[in-house]
Amino acid sequence: MTEIRYALLDPTGNQTILVESEVPPECQPSVARQIMDLEPEAEQAGFVRARPGGISLRMAGGEFCGNAAMSAAVLYAFENGIAEGTIPVTVSGTPDPVAVTVSALPDGRMKGRVEMPRPVSVGEEDLPGGMRAPVVRFHGISHVILESPLDRETAERLAPVWCRGLNAESAGIMMFDREAGSLVPLVYVSTAGTLFWENSCASGTTAVGAFLAARKGSVSLDLRQPGGTLHVESDADGKLFLTGTVRLRVRRTASVLI
Repeated sequence: MTEIRYALLDPTGNQTILVESEVPPECQPSVARQIMDLEPEAEQAGFVRARPGGISLRMAGGEFCGNAAMSAAVLYAFENGIAEGTIPVTVSGTPDPVAVTVSALPDGRMKGRVEMPRPVSVGEEDLPGGMRAPVVRFHGISHVILESPLDRETAERLAPVWCRGLNAESAGIMMFDREAGSLVPLVYVSTAGTLFWENSCASGTTAVGAFLAARKGSVSLDLRQPGGTLHVESDADGKLFLTGTVRLRVRRTASVLI
């Protein structure tokens, strides 16, 4: 057994484990599953390493995750006594570092604003089973946006099927209610073998923003999700920014098999 250190963070309800000990990439999916068994509230796990001026993050499935990127920046800020500033985060699933601006809030949380990666493509695509729907593709994850919701059982059955059909490493089904301004996210990560109804989804929120911006030219939108509200907006250059909050809940050690 090997002792490893990890932190549990709460970015808008999307409970995230960040492992601070060094773990070989080939062992990360197994270690992530073991720690998630110890932390049943957790919806995802990543592995972080500090580097000069910033932090690197690799998700257990190699996917991109905006909430985890925000969490990694907040963890770095707490570790280095930073109350306000911009922290570059190198993240799996996207070729370029993302800039995360953090600022401390009076209640102990930190507000984070992430310049999200631009989508690879935005457009309607044919899905296995005969459905056609908007798909927003990012490096590492593709999101299907549905304005007519599926029941839970059907969505859980289709998520892996659509992931394979889209030839994606990870796939989300984003059930978007335009009138209510709400989002219910389901995310499947093939390499990690996980399927979660997430309390909030940063990349999925960004996908909805990109989908709307492609039609309207710009977007500024609050999306209420089971764990809280995320804000997505675009600027005049088409860059997409996501804003949320993060709380560092606890740091622990655990014995795992590597």
